[in-house]
Amino acid sequence: MNAQFREKSRNTSLEGDRNRSAGWRKFHERITSIDYASVERRIASYLREYLEGTGAGCYVLGLSGGIDSSVAATLAARAVEPERVVALIMPDSTSTPGEDLEDARWLVRHLSIRFHEAPIDTLVAAASTSVPLFDRTDLKALGNLKARIRMLMLYYVANRLGGIVLGSGDRSELLLGYFTKYGDGAADLLPIGDLYKSQVRGLAKHLGLPDRIALKPSSPRLWPGQMAESELGFTYDVADVVLYAVFDLGYAPERVVEETGIPFEKVRSILSRVESSAHKRRLPPVVELKGVAHP
Repeated sequence: MNAQFREKSRNTSLEGDRNRSAGWRKFHERITSIDYASVERRIASYLREYLEGTGAGCYVLGLSGGIDSSVAATLAARAVEPERVVALIMPDSTSTPGEDLEDARWLVRHLSIRFHEAPIDTLVAAASTSVPLFDRTDLKALGNLKARIRMLMLYYVANRLGGIVLGSGDRSELLLGYFTKYGDGAADLLPIGDLYKSQVRGLAKHLGLPDRIALKPSSPRLWPGQMAESELGFTYDVADVVLYAVFDLGYAPERVVEETGIPFEKVRSILSRVESSAHKRRLPPVVELKGVAHP
């Protein structure tokens, strides 16, 4: 964006603030006003066909008690026989709230799916004496370690059961890079990976999940008090509108600001996260050696 447009964006009047609110609301309604029954059918059909096509015995997923994993588990349990869905509840005593643990326990009973409750504290403690340079005060490094420990557990159980690891990342998190690379970002299949967070909440309501889960604020719960929107610096309701306008409608950033009223600084922050996290959505680059190591 040029300097003149930035200055215009910063100096918007109170009337412009009202217009911004109306513009955002219009786009947010477009995002969330989808046919959730059709979404459920499409995902369920895919999950059934994928499991049968691979010859795998079950889906294995981590269940935190949060919105995304609860929706993924519910979809899987409706798509295939509940006994072919295995949930791992993997709390951490330092950062998993009691209500999340209770919601996860309630959901596995509600869905009649198989589950194992396996706290990660012992493995984290083992890492503290085995991993070089370990520093418990580095919250980001420790949090990523916890996410990767959970994924190790999921893949081990999937190997033992001949299963497929089901991830619970949504489109908002994937585009923003708000996941741990080779942690919760590692999975064989992402059933809700093409739904924005706002749509996942709508789907949760359609699936009959209680408000305490459907409306629960998002958090990876990797350290005490961690909340997704506080860490990101913007709400998913705002991010979803920006991402939808840019990646689905093909809007330039200037048009996003003009039509949604979302301030330039916020649009820039959201798109900056998409750009800086691009490596998380790609396979590792390979150094090409054609003509040196092979013809």
